[in-house]
Amino acid sequence: MELSNALSIALPEVIVVVGAMAALMVGAYGGQRAHGFVSLLSILLLIAGAVAAAIGPLGQAFNGAFIQDSLAVFAKVAIYVSSAVAIVLAHGWMDRTNNRRFEYPILVLLAAAGMSMMASSGDLISLYVGIELHSLALYVLAAFNRDDAKASEAGLKYFVLGALSSGLLLYGASLIYGFAGSMRFDEIAVAAAAEGGTGLILGLVFLLCGLAFKISAAPFHMWTPDVYEGAPTPAVAFFTAAPKLAALVLIARTLEMGFDSIQDQWRQVILAIAVLSFVVGAFGGLMQKNIQRLLAYSSIANMGYALLAIAAGTVVGVKAMLAFTVLYMIDVTGFFAALMALSRNGKPISRIEDLSGLKVDRPGTAIVITFLSLSVLGMPPFSGFWAKVYAFGAAIQSGLWVFAAVGLVASVVAAFYYLRMIKVIWFDPSPGLTDPAPRDARWIAYACAAFSFPLVLFALGWLDRFSGAAAASLGLG
Repeated sequence: MELSNALSIALPEVIVVVGAMAALMVGAYGGQRAHGFVSLLSILLLIAGAVAAAIGPLGQAFNGAFIQDSLAVFAKVAIYVSSAVAIVLAHGWMDRTNNRRFEYPILVLLAAAGMSMMASSGDLISLYVGIELHSLALYVLAAFNRDDAKASEAGLKYFVLGALSSGLLLYGASLIYGFAGSMRFDEIAVAAAAEGGTGLILGLVFLLCGLAFKISAAPFHMWTPDVYEGAPTPAVAFFTAAPKLAALVLIARTLEMGFDSIQDQWRQVILAIAVLSFVVGAFGGLMQKNIQRLLAYSSIANMGYALLAIAAGTVVGVKAMLAFTVLYMIDVTGFFAALMALSRNGKPISRIEDLSGLKVDRPGTAIVITFLSLSVLGMPPFSGFWAKVYAFGAAIQSGLWVFAAVGLVASVVAAFYYLRMIKVIWFDPSPGLTDPAPRDARWIAYACAAFSFPLVLFALGWLDRFSGAAAASLGLG
C-alpha cells in the first residue's frame, strides 16, 4: 500500500521513465525508420507527464526523499512542456539535415525525468540522482553530431567540467551529511538551526558551487560559450531553457528547506555569484560575433538575475525567480527557433553579420528577432521587462537595492549587443536571399514572439498566481 501511494505521487516520473524505456525498445527494433514515431510518442509522454503532475496528488514519498508540492508541480509542467517543444524543434532539424536518430527524443525524455527529480528532491541523495540523470543525457546531446569536430569538443568539455562540478557537489554533500547527521533537508534544517557550524557552511558552499555550474553562473560558466557554439542548435535550445529552471528550483528548495536558519551566510555566496554573473554576462557578450556564443553570455547574465531573486530569501523572492525563469525560457526558445528557421545557401546563419538585411526577404522573422531581443534586454512592455521587475523588485523589497542597482547597470550594458543585432537586421545591406524557412521552427518563433508582446499582458495574472502558490509551498515566512 505504501509503495502504491509513493508511485501515485511520483506518477509523472513513472510515465516519463517507463515511456522512455518503451520508446527505446521501439527504436531498437524499428531502427531509424521509427524516428518519427518515437518523436511523437515522446511528445505525448511529456504531455501526459505534465497532466499527471498538474492533477495528481501532493505529498512525500520514499521516506521524504521525494516531495510533490506546488513548487514541484509548477516546475514539472514547465519542464515537460519545454522539453516537448525541444523535441518538435529537433525533429524538423534532423529531417532537414538528414540526421535522423531515434535516440534524440529518448535522451530528452531521460533528461526531463532527471530535471523532474531535481524539482522534487527532498534529500541529498535524490538531489544527486536527479542531477546526474539529466546531466548524462545532456552530455550526449551536446555531442550528438559525432562527425562534427566542434560538437565532439563541446560534448567533451561539458562532460569533463561536469565531472568536476559533480565532485564539488558530492564533497559538499558529504560534509553536510557529516556535520548534520542526515541527508534529508528537514533534518538538516534542524541541525543548521541548532549549530550552523563552519563545517556545515563549508559543505553548503561546495554544494552551491556544484549547482552553480548547472545553471552556468559565473565563475562556473567556462563551458557555456563553447558548448553553446559547438552543440547542435536544437540541443542548445533545450539546454538554455528547462535545465535552468530545474536547477534554480533545486537551489531554492535546498536553501529554503535545509538552510533557512543560516540565511545570512548563504546569501553572501549567492550574491557574489549573482554579481559575477551580471558582470561576466554583460561585458563578455560585447565581444561576441557568433549568435549562439552571444546567447550563452546572455544566459549567464540572466541566471544572475534569477539568483538575485533567490537571495531575497522570501516567498516573494522564490515567486520572482519562478516567474522570471519561465518568461526567460519562452524568450530564449523563440530566439533559437528563429535561428533554426534561418539559413542561406543551405548553410545555417550563425554570425551576427549574417543577419544583415533580414528585413528584405524575411520581414516576419526580422520582427520576431527584434521583439525577442527587446524582451530579453528588458524593454517595456515586453515580457523580459516584467521578468526583471519581478527579480529586481524582490531584491529591493529584501533590502538588496545595491545589488539590484548593479544588475540594472549590467542590463543596460548588455542592451548594446541586442541593439546591435537589431541594427544589423534593419539597417545593414542584405548579402543575398535566405532559404525558405521550415514551418515548425518558424511558427514556434512566432508564438514565442507573440507571447513576449502582447500575450504576456494577459498571461501575467495567471503566472503571478501560480508562481505565488508554488513559492508559498516552501513554507517561508
